[in-house]
Amino acid sequence: MTTLHLGQILSFDGSPFDEGPTAAWHERQGGLVVGDGRILAVGPADAMRMSHPEAEVIDHGEGLIVPGFVDAHAHYPQTGMIASWGKRLIDWLNHYTFPEEMRFADPAYARDVAGRYLDLLLANGTTSVCSFCTIHPHSVDALFEAAESRRMRVFAGKTCMDRDTAPEGLRDTAQGAYDDSKALLERWHGRGRASYVITPRFSPTSTPDQLRALGALWAENPGCPMQTHLSEQTDEIAWVKSLYPDARDYLDTYEAYGLLGPGGLYGHAIHLEPRERERLREIGASLVHCPTSNTFIGSGLFDMDGLAREGQIIGLATDTGGGSSFSMLRTMAAAYEIGQLRGRPLHASELLWLATQGSARALRADDRIGNLAAGMEADFIVLDLASTPAIAQRSASAEDIWEALFPTIMMGDDRAVTGTWVAGERTRVG
Repeated sequence: MTTLHLGQILSFDGSPFDEGPTAAWHERQGGLVVGDGRILAVGPADAMRMSHPEAEVIDHGEGLIVPGFVDAHAHYPQTGMIASWGKRLIDWLNHYTFPEEMRFADPAYARDVAGRYLDLLLANGTTSVCSFCTIHPHSVDALFEAAESRRMRVFAGKTCMDRDTAPEGLRDTAQGAYDDSKALLERWHGRGRASYVITPRFSPTSTPDQLRALGALWAENPGCPMQTHLSEQTDEIAWVKSLYPDARDYLDTYEAYGLLGPGGLYGHAIHLEPRERERLREIGASLVHCPTSNTFIGSGLFDMDGLAREGQIIGLATDTGGGSSFSMLRTMAAAYEIGQLRGRPLHASELLWLATQGSARALRADDRIGNLAAGMEADFIVLDLASTPAIAQRSASAEDIWEALFPTIMMGDDRAVTGTWVAGERTRVG
């Protein structure tokens, strides 16, 4: 069946970091034609009605149709301990994260959390996510199976840790990490909308042998993404230096073992040295900004302006559960606040782009998701720009679409998401 969605439409022809707000286009009375899980056409409502007279019409009134949000870095196993009080990174991992991840030894628990997590995302308008799992292979199966039943495009991988800095119940081996990851990759990568991601947690929890093994697996499968963490906190960097005394810097602990390249996703990347910035840009790696996590755990302020001007590839992410919200609206708001603290607040167009096309680009999937254009996969949401009285009274005085959208970015939550469509079908939640 072909459907025609009517409403306001907002999407992108380019990057607002390069072109400013004019990189986006806004159709006040727009139409989005969807069929067989893809966008068939988009444009003015009258033109879409004329060119697709057979389409079933779904009228969203004043609702704003935008691409589904893309979360480029998350930990679905941390769903149950999100918003845990008062620890910095290393203590937070030991006190909250690792005990929770040990519970994923139970496949039933993994399945329960995976389904709950994806439903929380859909309710908040997130249609794609890139997530770490646990060391347990069935934790990967659980997430991909839950995503498959919801028709979501999801990126995920088994988290690998073999160094005694991780607790015994969460350690594998260098060979085991390679074998498990390879088997999962062969089972899931390219199956439906699933993409396997090679996943060393970060160099402090992996031995050189494990990093080398995962680097070899990536070299054998260069079409797969690879995700890890980089330079999140200063005490973490000192820890890395103590474990890898011969490394030039934190990034070198990945580079030396074949874990730096295009398709690499490096979460946080706050405290980068000049050599690291240059190598990341040179290689075409992706940096992922996790603003609510960075403030919640006290990590620091990401240099969005400087890194964007350098030409770095940057995505946006919740980093749940270090991040304190499942909402990409709240994540955009936090990115704005960090920009203010660094002296360069982000425009609403830049925030929306980061949460959609920018994150899709970081995942090397911007030819499929993150935008509204003919041929793209039909993942989109409808936003109510007057979802609460406070938002409504502010947006009522807006002079353009960006002034109308910005209050929802700053104060909106799942109530602003009136509908979520995945592969052209409305989800059970959202």
